[in-house]
Amino acid sequence: MHKRRISPANKGYFFIAPYFVLFLVFCLYPILYTLRMSFMSWDGLSDPVFVGLRNYQRLLGDHVFRIAIFNTVKISLVAIVFQMACGIGLAFLLNQPHIRLRGQLKAIYYFPNLVTAVSLGILFSLLFDWQGGSVNRLLMALKLIGAPVNWKLNAGFMQNVISFILWLQYFGYYVIIFTAGIKGIENDVLEAAQIDGANRFQQLVRVVLPLLKPIVIYASIVAIIGGMQIFDLNYAIGTAMGDPNYGTMSMVLYMYTTSFVNYNYGYGAAISYGLFLLIVLFSVIYLRMTVKKEAR
Repeated sequence: MHKRRISPANKGYFFIAPYFVLFLVFCLYPILYTLRMSFMSWDGLSDPVFVGLRNYQRLLGDHVFRIAIFNTVKISLVAIVFQMACGIGLAFLLNQPHIRLRGQLKAIYYFPNLVTAVSLGILFSLLFDWQGGSVNRLLMALKLIGAPVNWKLNAGFMQNVISFILWLQYFGYYVIIFTAGIKGIENDVLEAAQIDGANRFQQLVRVVLPLLKPIVIYASIVAIIGGMQIFDLNYAIGTAMGDPNYGTMSMVLYMYTTSFVNYNYGYGAAISYGLFLLIVLFSVIYLRMTVKKEAR
């Protein structure tokens, strides 16, 4: 008997096959199953009932979902603006030759990214607890307030707290990204700008930022995708219902509540696809805006 030998040209398929098997089982199949489920009504126990587009029609008129969209966009937009600004500014400063301990500073900035969002959410939830929180105790010790303040009843304030935590957790990541981008800029370009009389700020605005535009676009799209999926911070600081008054309700938190608290898996699947379409929409809009500016 002749042994069948594998052609050297086909050996590579055996190395990439495990990835595709895992992708089909754990990614593509759940995506397609969720799409099918979005046309069903199912509580997890009884048999699924096909309802057509009824879940999507309900989604279009759902005021809680609109509140969740607004909250998600507001929280993520505030965080993204400060992440990009601090990331670019600190990366530019850390690339200056007179700055010492640059490696240590990068590690310090990146450290919050290693802490889980749930841990940070619980930490800030305890800090702003109205009964025994450190913030109230400090303000009362300084005689700035006379009685404990229930910060969690102020939806706008809690949204800003979540935005701050998002900034704190991820700005160090963008510092690393933009530092690598600035290192790729030729020193001759910056030296030429310096000879022409440009100060540090002018070098940053007129030279560095235009050359960093592809990296800024990439980082912004990654930040948009991540910001639209916020869940754990909202859940840790508020509740599954996004209290107070849906003030901390995000789209993913609403999907979680609908599916795993109210056991409406069909409508939860529809919310997940609504979230997917919104992420694609915002990413495409941002990408087209940047491309149009480059064309001008």
